[in-house]
Amino acid sequence: MLSRLILKGFKSIRELDLPLLPFNIIIGANGAGKSNLMAFFKMFQALKQKELQLHVARLGGVDSILYYGRKETMLLSSVLYFDSNCYGFDLEPTVDNKFIFAKELMQFEAKAAINLGSSHTESLASNLTDCAVYHFHDTSDTANVKRLQAINDNIKLRQDASNLAAFLYKLKKTSPKHYQIILKTIQQVAPFFGDFHLRAYPENPQKIQLEWTEKASDYPFIANDLSDGTLRFMCLATLLLQPEMPTTILIDEPELGLHPYAISVLAGLFRVASQRCQLIVSTQSLNLLDEFEANNVIVVDREKGQSVFRRLEETNLTNWLEEYSLGELWEKNVIGGRPTR
Repeated sequence: MLSRLILKGFKSIRELDLPLLPFNIIIGANGAGKSNLMAFFKMFQALKQKELQLHVARLGGVDSILYYGRKETMLLSSVLYFDSNCYGFDLEPTVDNKFIFAKELMQFEAKAAINLGSSHTESLASNLTDCAVYHFHDTSDTANVKRLQAINDNIKLRQDASNLAAFLYKLKKTSPKHYQIILKTIQQVAPFFGDFHLRAYPENPQKIQLEWTEKASDYPFIANDLSDGTLRFMCLATLLLQPEMPTTILIDEPELGLHPYAISVLAGLFRVASQRCQLIVSTQSLNLLDEFEANNVIVVDREKGQSVFRRLEETNLTNWLEEYSLGELWEKNVIGGRPTR
């Protein structure tokens, strides 16, 4: 589990030293910097996959990543602690708008740190923990989750659920117990839902698309016939109830398009999943916030041009919590910047 993150010089984050728990919920007003923490983990994932330079190029170069650009910040530095192990790096910008490792190290079981060297452009580390960032925002008519998918693209659920049909197809065959739990959970939120209609695409047996049926009917509907909220909840339920979980899962604004009851069910999924993996969830939902304890909450504020992260301590809010919920305290600006809804 990721127990502590130190980060300096990344986007709006000038300096951060953040302890992390099995479940963490991050709140803050628009522009406070919640999404920038998620962006760091996307970069870390690219680094882990030896695709750092490709990731940087797609974002427009190093100046879009460094805190106020290279004129203000000449070093992006981070140390990630995984219980008794840690991994750290310093990245310097180059004249050709890339990053180069000024330092990279690993440490195991409090032994002497292993220096992996410098001047390389891709990470030399191996066996880094699996941190996966998921976002299921795109449910438009052209969203990847609604398109034809390769039926063998089923090793793991992709970050935008673009292989949802293929992944469910595999689960139905290899993990029928988990598949049935996913179905029943979706039916709690969408009582009309009967089952997924999972089959090879008739015109191309190497492809599959997301199809489903209503209760008491065998007529197959397609993903375009689902509401945005229902489709997103299907993605979330599959992610959180799958048999094999990534070590750390990060989810950005999972409440988007969900009604209050669905958010309550989602909170229950978070509680169960956090016993199997680490969860870091960014949200603006007061309903979701109310489902958890103060100690789970990290508040992000924008102060003097930088993002500041603070973990709530329930002991400091005892008197307030006797009268108000966490969501009400956020609205009243007791625990951070006012939300923009």
